[in-house]
Amino acid sequence: MSGPLAGVRVLELAGLAPGPFAGMMLADHGAEVLRVDRVAAVTDKPRRDVMDRGKRTIGLDLKSPEGMAAFKQLAGHADVVIEVFRPGVAERLGIGPEDLHAVNPRLVYGRMTGWGQDGPLAPTAGHDIDYIAISGVLSMLGRAGDKPTPPINILGDFAGGGLMLAYGVLLALIERERTGRGRVIDAAMVDGAALLFAMFYQAVQSGLWGERGTNLLDTGAPMYDTYETADGRYVAVGSLEPQFWAEMVRLMGLADLPDRDDRAQWPALKARLAEEFSKKTRAEWEALFEGSDACVSPVLSMGEAVRHPHNVARGTFVDVGGVSQPRPAPRLLGAPDPDLSPATRLEDLTEWGIPAEEAAKLRSLGVMA
Repeated sequence: MSGPLAGVRVLELAGLAPGPFAGMMLADHGAEVLRVDRVAAVTDKPRRDVMDRGKRTIGLDLKSPEGMAAFKQLAGHADVVIEVFRPGVAERLGIGPEDLHAVNPRLVYGRMTGWGQDGPLAPTAGHDIDYIAISGVLSMLGRAGDKPTPPINILGDFAGGGLMLAYGVLLALIERERTGRGRVIDAAMVDGAALLFAMFYQAVQSGLWGERGTNLLDTGAPMYDTYETADGRYVAVGSLEPQFWAEMVRLMGLADLPDRDDRAQWPALKARLAEEFSKKTRAEWEALFEGSDACVSPVLSMGEAVRHPHNVARGTFVDVGGVSQPRPAPRLLGAPDPDLSPATRLEDLTEWGIPAEEAAKLRSLGVMA
């Protein structure tokens, strides 16, 4: 492995989206990530899930004494553990933070949950939509007069969850250089989602942000919205600054428009823009605005995004094992390209503290794959 995290070993307990995403973020920049799955889940075929790229996998039965002991051996040679269980489950298995810090005091123990390790909701089930609802974030999303609209599971699972956990792991690794000791990270999706909206909490309290869908950045303003084109596709308008707005209006050949700085005129102005954008196809608008500062872009499907000239020029997307996917971000200029190959089984556990003979015995017992 190469990259800034080369030499960092991560044990990732198998789980849903946010845990694997955090592991992917670390693997993308050189960490050696070993995904620990159920024995039955490990096969001869490489795992082509995007979030498992660059990782290695083994299967362990953590409910068996032998499997638990083997996991502790692995943790003794790891720098990071990513755990995705409900609070208390890892402790009942015997692989909680205290158990593993007794084996490896330098271990960074990252805990990924929706509600956090404490609080009234901590022991209950939930999903991304619940976490962003409780954080207040969901109430901000959607058009005026319509119900709150969740943006799939991006804000809770991935941005507020997995990305924040990866960030916490890096903080703890930096701190360990100074203290010599690891730390437990309590990464809660409700906390992370709330943090992402820090600016908007202040804006609401100061009166600068009103009801959902009526503000500058939430489709309330005519200069920050999407508009349907003649072929049933869409363009995105982000001409917030006056000079960008003027460029858009000039290229569209519009005159006698309502005052964009008068909020009372916003509905009329949006209606006028909607009428104009409906007169040309998306491709025609794209050609008209190409190379300008009008801040008007085509709304591309994921398939189209892969083929867009800008994304092609930058190599924003790569093909890994026949699966087109985003390349690692942010880019560390001058760093070698990361290993993005599909996850494969790790056959030799010697460097992780388990000799070949012991691994063979565990396999024969059916507690390791």
